[in-house]
Amino acid sequence: MKQSVINKSETDDMYARRLPSCPVCNGTSLNFLYEILSYIPPFTVDRCKTCGFIFMNPRFKNSVIIKLYGSSYYTGNAEYSYHDEREASEYFSHVWDKRIRVIRTYVKKGNLLDVGCSFGGFLKSASKYFVPHGIEISSFAAGHAKSIFGDMIHAGTLADHRFPENYFSVISMIELLEHLPDPAFALSECHRLLRNGGLLVIQTANMDGLQAKIFGRKYAYFMPGHLSYFSRKSLLRILRKSGFGKIKVYYPVEFGLLPKLKKSKYSFKSFWDYRKWLRIAAYHYAGKIHFGNFAVTSSMVIYAFK
Repeated sequence: MKQSVINKSETDDMYARRLPSCPVCNGTSLNFLYEILSYIPPFTVDRCKTCGFIFMNPRFKNSVIIKLYGSSYYTGNAEYSYHDEREASEYFSHVWDKRIRVIRTYVKKGNLLDVGCSFGGFLKSASKYFVPHGIEISSFAAGHAKSIFGDMIHAGTLADHRFPENYFSVISMIELLEHLPDPAFALSECHRLLRNGGLLVIQTANMDGLQAKIFGRKYAYFMPGHLSYFSRKSLLRILRKSGFGKIKVYYPVEFGLLPKLKKSKYSFKSFWDYRKWLRIAAYHYAGKIHFGNFAVTSSMVIYAFK
């Protein structure tokens, strides 16, 4: 049975003070949205009435957040966990390689920074064309990435490492922005770090998607490590305020269905597992149904250009 990385005896002293205003627009009109009871400890999320930004409030203390990303997070032994990409890199590389091919239709070469680089799998694909750099908050994952890329990997956060202005051609934040307590700072910092014509790639959930609205508090994206939640509208507002000009939104992803199907094979145990491809394909094509700020599914990828 998977365990919470936080002991029940610690839950009384794990929350920071409640935020009185929105961390994005500083609006003071906040609405309670949900209490998430799927994890121990539970947490609550608010929505800003001014800009629509959704965020955990109160948040966990920084020490608790760092503790979430230990070895058990990556090895699947914790209640809140991710996958260990090292064991499935052969399959994941189909997505990584195709994403790099799409990126290169806009930016051919230069320095690339992957924020939240985990074990460095995506950077391996990027390194065929770009000079790879990575930031990773987990010392467990960063240690492995360092064994491959050395000093190009920085343990910590984007706020900890002040790279030179205009240094990167591409910055990627793949399922990362939702983990950040101050996404407005992070996006402004990305704008500072990118050269003119540089590209920021973001993959996160669209909370205006019908999928998120139907599931409500039971939507799977509400997790202990997810501090920030965006709609297409709220995220584009922050990006434009940060200085980004041209912005392209992909539904559900930019790399297409085939790499996604190939990636899914990492979990297959028998021939009958190929039936999962029907569900994956149905979800993918449902994600293409969208108009304005609405979409059927909650998957989106954003390419923002400086």
